[in-house]
Amino acid sequence: MPTRSIRYTVAASLDGYIAGPNEEVDWIVIDPDIDFAAMFARFDTLIMGRKTYEVTVGLGETGFFMNCRVVVFSRTLTAAPAGIEVHAGPPEPFVEALLQQPGKDICLFGGGLLFRALAAARLVHGVEVAVIPVLLGGGVPLFPPPAPRVPLRLNRHRLYEKSGIVWMDYQLL
Repeated sequence: MPTRSIRYTVAASLDGYIAGPNEEVDWIVIDPDIDFAAMFARFDTLIMGRKTYEVTVGLGETGFFMNCRVVVFSRTLTAAPAGIEVHAGPPEPFVEALLQQPGKDICLFGGGLLFRALAAARLVHGVEVAVIPVLLGGGVPLFPPPAPRVPLRLNRHRLYEKSGIVWMDYQLL
């Protein structure tokens, strides 16, 4: 039995994309009422794919990396700064071992392909999605096909009135 859980934490457009057609994320608005420090304080480990890592670093949005173990899954990334672990092998065995280690919950940060792989292996326990009020019409899907059907149960939700963001917390069944 795992001692911790993996939570897929992501922003998505209303039509289900986590990045635009050119992998842009400039449509993601930040609501001043979202407490990002509290959100990330629940985690001591962040896992992500290479593309999510590169976009995050490119935007300079690495403040939430502090006080967290950061693992990037990539077969092509050859170098990363100190404090960033790169894992080139299949993510499933690594994540299974990670779940057995003591600690806080693990944040799967963005990355639809990694989410799909870990969800198919039944290693993701929850999905926290912030639906941004925009229709992109195409881009990087939240759950790229081919993907298994994954039933969910809504635990909590919140409307952020200033931005129109709807945050939902689901448990995978």
